[in-house]
Amino acid sequence: MTDKAVFFCFCLLLKKDVLGDADVMKSVSALEGDSVSLNTDVKVQRDDQILWMFGPQDTRIAEIHRQNIYIDAPITIFEKKLQMDSRTGSLTIRDIRTEHSGLYKLQIISSTGTEEKKFNISIYARLPAPVITRDSSQCSSGSSTSNCSLLCSVVNVGHVTLSWYNGNSLLSSISVSDLSISLSLPLEVEYQENNTYSCVINNPIRNQTTHLNITQLCHTCAGMSVVKFQSPDLYTELLFMIIFMNYYLCFCFNEL
Repeated sequence: MTDKAVFFCFCLLLKKDVLGDADVMKSVSALEGDSVSLNTDVKVQRDDQILWMFGPQDTRIAEIHRQNIYIDAPITIFEKKLQMDSRTGSLTIRDIRTEHSGLYKLQIISSTGTEEKKFNISIYARLPAPVITRDSSQCSSGSSTSNCSLLCSVVNVGHVTLSWYNGNSLLSSISVSDLSISLSLPLEVEYQENNTYSCVINNPIRNQTTHLNITQLCHTCAGMSVVKFQSPDLYTELLFMIIFMNYYLCFCFNEL
């Protein structure tokens, strides 16, 4: 029984050496244009073989064998983007794009066995700053409402959430998982409210914020109304003065 137990333990150790961390998946997130490094956490020995594969078909993209580096991606999406560290076998993807998202597999073949690691890379587009505008129809309709209708918008975004905040309090939000879509989120505020509103766009690794300037956006109609009201009065006064001066000059000329 003792011999069987020892043999069973030896098999378990051998199986561990072969499989390594094959069942462990490391998640990596980055923005388009970044450089992403996938680390092996080993030091390459002379006879080691380091093999990197990508995608569901386990397509070989890079390899170290007997301390020689081979990059197998001259005419693929990885063209001129891959770099391997000769000491560790770590893989760096330069100027990464959304098409480089997916599963990467690492095989380390050495005298002690074969170790496997998996990496799942998620790439997100860089975020634009949200644009806040107001509903101009309020001005054109001559509405006297005390509310200010606003719209926060972003274009050509994907996998993001667009939100309105009052200070740190979330007021409303909308999320989208599609690529290259436009989003808009409305909000109504009082003219005299505190200037603590902001519109935020975010993905899992980054956010962009635009703060609302109530004085600039929500007092415009009031200012326009004053101009429209005062302008006709000023025009009438000038016209009256011109007519009066003409009448006066004509009267003086007749007297002479």
